Formats: sequence, structure tokens, C-alpha cells
Amino acid sequence: MAVEEAAARSLAQSSEITARGRTEAPACGDTQPASAPVREADASQERAPRAWRMAGVLLPVAFLLAVEVLVRAQVLPDNLVPAPSEIAQALWQLGGTTLLKHIVQSTARVAAGFACGALLAVVVGAAMGLSRRLDALLDPSFQALRAIPSLAWVPVLLLWMGIDEAPKITLVAIGAFFPVHLSVLSGVRNVDRKLVELGAVYRLSSWRLFVRILLPAALPHIFTGLRTGLAVSWMFVVAAELIAATRGLGYLLSDGRETGRPDIVFGAIILLGLLGKFTDSAMKALEAHVLAWRDTSVEGVRT
Repeated sequence: MAVEEAAARSLAQSSEITARGRTEAPACGDTQPASAPVREADASQERAPRAWRMAGVLLPVAFLLAVEVLVRAQVLPDNLVPAPSEIAQALWQLGGTTLLKHIVQSTARVAAGFACGALLAVVVGAAMGLSRRLDALLDPSFQALRAIPSLAWVPVLLLWMGIDEAPKITLVAIGAFFPVHLSVLSGVRNVDRKLVELGAVYRLSSWRLFVRILLPAALPHIFTGLRTGLAVSWMFVVAAELIAATRGLGYLLSDGRETGRPDIVFGAIILLGLLGKFTDSAMKALEAHVLAWRDTSVEGVRT
């Protein structure tokens, strides 16, 4: 009796859906007029983000122009806030070769440290995400280490490794490790259980389950951690170069402070911001390429 009632309800629902579909379906002659507004709406939605992106590019330019005007009008003291034109002139006077050496040195340290820290974070984060016991064992220590400021690591690393490149790269790796580790851990834990059960149905081994199901499903979280870790890497490389370096943007910033050159200080800060933005854009482009399969359309939600 219960089976017959369930079948009757299912049949009634199917009939209702069919009738609703017939009622809402457009006539053949109405196909073209209905699609035209859709195309216009899509084009409008594409134009709006493009306009806002252009505004996002113009905003810092407008800010620099405003600072230039305020400094020239002596509203802002030029001994504390140099005009952007003076900053550009100071960087030009450093010479292209000298400035390029500072940029290349800092970029190389960030690249090496970020690669080491992110790779280790992916391995450890995935292992902790797959093992509750390992997570319970390591998580308290990692949370304590994560709270240690970057400058607190500098004397320890100098004592252990000397003043060459090793402590600087290690400090950057420490900074990159924790954001990536937390994102990988969260991504592996939050994989849809139905996907894991599907892997069990196909009798996938633990390694194949991780490579084919867990890793692809966790990639959005992982890329979020990679972008955050990359930004933190630029912060940590400055901490390393402020104390124990003879080349790099952090050293340039420290040298400008010691010689009373605010134009050099602000120039180094602007270069760090530009490099951080460039590397983040590169990581974002890589994310879009790797996650091209992901549906990110949220029309009606984002404004």
C-alpha cells in the first residue's frame, strides 16, 4: 500500500512538472525576441565590471595626483610626505641597474622562500586534513608558532644560519607556510562527503582518492591560501632585509630611513606594492587557468 501511494505521488509530481513546463515554454516564434534581452543583459553585465576595473586602475593615479597637489600647495609637509614626482626622480637617480638589482634580489628571495614554504604547507596540510590523529598532534604547536611575529624569528635565524641568504629565505618560507597550510587543511576537510563516498564505490586507493577527488575539490581553497601566502612572503622579506642585508628593497627602505630620505623610503614602499600586485595577478591568472572548469557565475548576487 505504501509503495502504491509513493508511486502515485511520484506520478502526480511528474505530471505537474510536465504541465508547468508546457505552460512556461515559449513558442517557437518567440525564441528570437526572448534571447535578445538576454544577450543585452549579458553585455551590460560585462561592461559594468570592465568599467569598475578601469576605475580601480585610475583610483591610485588620482590619489597620487592629489598628494602631488597637496604637497606643492604646502598642505602636507614635504619633509615627511614627498611629492610623487620627487619619489620618481629619486628612483631615477638611483640608476636603472642599481634599482633593478634591488628588485631582482628581493624577488628571488620571495620566489625561493614561497616555493619552499608553500610546498611544505601543501604536504603537511593535506596529511593533517586526511588524519584526525595527526591534526590533533600538530595543530596546537602550529597555532602557537603562527602567532610569533616575523621580527622575532630574525635573531634566531641569524644565530643558527649566519647572515647569508639561508636565513632570509627561511624567514620567507615561514611566512608563506601558515596561510597555505590552513587553506589546504580547510579545503581537504570541507570536500563534499558524497564525492568521497563515490571514490569508495569505485574502490580507489588512498593515493588515487587524494589525487582524483580530494585535491581537485580543495583547489579553490588552496589557491586562496597561495595568494595570501604570497602576500605575506613580501612582508616577511622586508623584515629579513631590514636587519641583515646589503641589497634588496627592504635594505633600500632601511637605507632611506637612516639617511633621512623619505623619497627613497616611499619609493621602496611603492615598488613593494607594485611587485606584490604583479605577483598576485600572476597567481590569480594561474588560478583562473587551472580552475577553468569551476562555475563562478553568481548573477543576481554580486552587484
